[in-house]
Amino acid sequence: MQFRILRLLQENPEMSQRDLAKAVGVSVGRVNYVLKALVDKGLVKLGNFTASKDKRRYAYVLTPKGIAKRAALTRSFLARKMAEYEALREEIEALTSELPDTARDQN
Repeated sequence: MQFRILRLLQENPEMSQRDLAKAVGVSVGRVNYVLKALVDKGLVKLGNFTASKDKRRYAYVLTPKGIAKRAALTRSFLARKMAEYEALREEIEALTSELPDTARDQN
């Protein structure tokens, strides 16, 4: 969930906690908890959202450390998905080779 929140905030630092919760599919309380943890870890900093008339609105800006963490999480995510893809591709090839030639020709 941290990866998704970091990604969303890098693209839209002005997203509200409610918007983040909706985008990620969790409760606002859960998003608040994760955001506090990200701020505590120094991955996100809190600033006033200057374009808003409501000065209680905040912008969640990724710090350089947050950008590096997001990149590391992206690499990890891609490596995991590529491994899953490769395993699935091998399973499909194995199942296809088990089919009689006539069944393969129909596809």
